[in-house]
Amino acid sequence: MLKIYNSLQREKQLFTPIEANKVRMYVCGMTVYDYCHLGHARVMVVFDMVYRWLKASGYDVTYVRNITDIDDKIIKRAIENGETIQQLTNRFIAYMHEDADALGVLRPDHEPRATEYVPEMLDLIGRLEATGLAYQATDGDVNYAVRKFPGYGKLSGKSLDDLRAGERVEVDSAKQDPLDFVLWKHAKPGEPAWESPWGEGRPGWHIECSAMSSKLLGNHFDIHGGGQDLQFPHHENEIAQSEGAHQCSFVNYWMHNGFVRVDNEKMSKSLGNFFTIRTVLEQFDAEVVRFFILRAHYRSPLNYSDAHLDDAKRSLDSLYFTLRDVPPATVSIDWNNDFAARFAASLNEDFDSHGAISVLFELAAEANRQKSSELSGLLKALGAVIGLLEREPMAYLQGGATAGGLDEAAIEQMIADRAAAKKAKNFAESDRIRDELKAAGIALDDGPQGTTWRRA
Repeated sequence: MLKIYNSLQREKQLFTPIEANKVRMYVCGMTVYDYCHLGHARVMVVFDMVYRWLKASGYDVTYVRNITDIDDKIIKRAIENGETIQQLTNRFIAYMHEDADALGVLRPDHEPRATEYVPEMLDLIGRLEATGLAYQATDGDVNYAVRKFPGYGKLSGKSLDDLRAGERVEVDSAKQDPLDFVLWKHAKPGEPAWESPWGEGRPGWHIECSAMSSKLLGNHFDIHGGGQDLQFPHHENEIAQSEGAHQCSFVNYWMHNGFVRVDNEKMSKSLGNFFTIRTVLEQFDAEVVRFFILRAHYRSPLNYSDAHLDDAKRSLDSLYFTLRDVPPATVSIDWNNDFAARFAASLNEDFDSHGAISVLFELAAEANRQKSSELSGLLKALGAVIGLLEREPMAYLQGGATAGGLDEAAIEQMIADRAAAKKAKNFAESDRIRDELKAAGIALDDGPQGTTWRRA
């Protein structure tokens, strides 16, 4: 039985879908004006794991992850680059897909762009105005009247008097209250604009997700996810908009993944301590990065460093060593098997991928001890459930090994030269070749069947 930590209720709760055997899930995606960083990678990988486990559990899942393709930062960057907004956003959407594909992230069922849903946003704003929850200010913006929505603050757990305007919430004298947030921004010279009942303008940030989620998933759906930094004000504002407009419960289970931290500070572009996914992938295999993210519980902080990535690589290597040394049989998962049952129990306990991966290591140890291809096959099958261990062992272990200017053919030739030197009892030459390979980042493993190589 799946339990989910519900941020709205601040406790783990038994998951009961609104509609039997079906799950509708929405996750806040990226604002596409720059390369994705590791914070984005965590959101993508975590909710990909959630998506995979829900499907493996037998649910018919509809997964929506949006794209924000109109925003102050996007407009500013396009102007700086001397290109159109669409040119900018299309390019960074393509880069985002490249990064997600490298990390083994499945594409969502729907990936709506904000600019494609402006009519739905206008309809939603009109509903809010009709119920007295929205008003047009003297500066032309349409704002949400926060104090007129009785439930405001229930997700963040703060009273209205305690709350302060957060990220992307502009405090403006034209607002009736500093906590009021913009639904529709009046047009400024040179900016993209759409026609509306309130004059030309463009949507505010928060209204996008309310409009897109209700259009694709309905006014009331099962799971809404995103990074911890979105809990307030973005998700709080989504609740106010959606419940205020539709007069029904918006989302049953709210999920928030923890921050990625560098030197105990949140990784963010504003602090200048962020690492783009593609920069990290220049140094580390993409599956190592995915493993690094999943071996921590999704709600815990994730501390980034090269040392932690190196440790994750060694750990993932050891699982692939098992698949290399004990060739896996093709098996169907028997969920009554003790290893499989404990793996499932971990994921059913609020998607505890850390616990599930611990079971994989126990299974690998037993597969090595018994030299059991069945257990090795189960290891591979269970890993695949969360997007790990799906490659051929040697393809993983040798992947990207061009360090020191050595390609695969050169490495194989040096291994052959070393074997010839050993046969001639020229051990000094044999050791020299091993040392040269080691310096190039290549480790050799001598076994009964000969010598294999891998990335050190």
